[in-house]
Amino acid sequence: MAPTLAAPRDHRLFGCVLALAAALRVLVMLGYDTARLYWYDSFTYLDTAVHVRPQGAFHPAGYSWFLWALRPFGSVELVVGVQHAMGLAVGVMIYLLLRRRSLPAWGAALTAAPVLFDPAFVRLEHAVLSDTQVIFLVVAALLVLMWRGEVSTRAAAVAGALLALAGLTRTATVPLLGLAALYLLLRRTSWRAAVALVVAGALPLAAYAGWYAQHHGRFALSGSDGVALWARTMTFADCSIIRPPVDQAALCPNGTVLDAASEYVWDPRASLNRLPGDRFTHNDLARAFALRAIAAQPLDYLRAVVRDTSLAFTWEPVAHPKRMSPTTAFQRGSWPLPSGRPLVDQVRKEYDPDIRGMRSVEPFASILAAYPYPWFLHGTLFGVLLLAGGAGAALRPRRALLPWSFAVFLLVAPVAALDFDHRYVLPAIPVACVAAALAVPRPAGGYPRGYDHVARPKASANGSRAS
Repeated sequence: MAPTLAAPRDHRLFGCVLALAAALRVLVMLGYDTARLYWYDSFTYLDTAVHVRPQGAFHPAGYSWFLWALRPFGSVELVVGVQHAMGLAVGVMIYLLLRRRSLPAWGAALTAAPVLFDPAFVRLEHAVLSDTQVIFLVVAALLVLMWRGEVSTRAAAVAGALLALAGLTRTATVPLLGLAALYLLLRRTSWRAAVALVVAGALPLAAYAGWYAQHHGRFALSGSDGVALWARTMTFADCSIIRPPVDQAALCPNGTVLDAASEYVWDPRASLNRLPGDRFTHNDLARAFALRAIAAQPLDYLRAVVRDTSLAFTWEPVAHPKRMSPTTAFQRGSWPLPSGRPLVDQVRKEYDPDIRGMRSVEPFASILAAYPYPWFLHGTLFGVLLLAGGAGAALRPRRALLPWSFAVFLLVAPVAALDFDHRYVLPAIPVACVAAALAVPRPAGGYPRGYDHVARPKASANGSRAS
């Protein structure tokens, strides 16, 4: 029998929480006069939305499709407004999933609080960046897969399509499709459901790769995976151990020492950037060198990944690379657009003529600057949540294994493929919160009032339970 829905009064607590989260987002819309636009990332996404085609380098087109759908309105302010609504929707999905899984209202609301109130999430919603869409799609797929005790073929297909869209928004999430399929097999779910998930996920990815091949001559989702992995190896590569062939030897470290792996992608002194042509034209060669380096120095690679991943758990945020200044607060100031960039003028002309640099607006900006969200939740407590979720995944795999495996992968994969970035940690936090919440044992007293995971049989007239 299907679980019973709680009465509306049982959701009053979360209703108040959601209203406060919505008020925070309204305050952000008032506190900044436009959307935050980052050079290269934001303008590349917007340009792809105007000239619909697969980008040749880092970004697949999934987020640009979202921007394309909103293009008739010609407003980046509308874009971030919709993204703020998506952020609220993520909190709602987390709450509904946990109530479905028998958590009390206060526990489900508390679990949804980070994505609803953390300034880091709200700031991303206010920027023309793909992160909010990735988080929304991953949490939606998790909700579909875990809504019922047994995953139907239809639900599996929907989840596969959502994970494919997440992969077409950020390629690092593509392997989540495999994790979800493995989870279904471990659960001994119907083989039809596992096949439906894989097919529904693989078809959009294959179709996009074919579209990419038409434009760039290579069956892939992007053209930067090799360059990224090469940069990852530059923090440890020793060519006296690797012994690369002649064509790869030019990619060996050349004495340029930078403080983060990702810096090697862009620094003109790095060996890759001294080769003729654009750096991404050497993507295949860079991948071959990187795989050879990892095979020759596996422990050095593992140490580099562990070292950089550990930056997610520090009590105070660590600048990485050092030129970055991580902050978990709302900032005041102005952020002008770069000058002398033809792409900026082109996007302003073709997508939104009112695109401009962002500045804070008083008195709302001062209120936001005083917002007292505890910043340490990004680090040490995040580590505690992952440990709790890991314990739950081991002891209660049917409840916590899937969200916990998603969280660990979303945390580690970007570091293993390129480098650590505080921004890339954020998609792991909501699913880590879900895993930790599901790891908590159910109370001995039974289910919370009004929202049962499994409907209990009614008692017969003589006091016995009906079968």
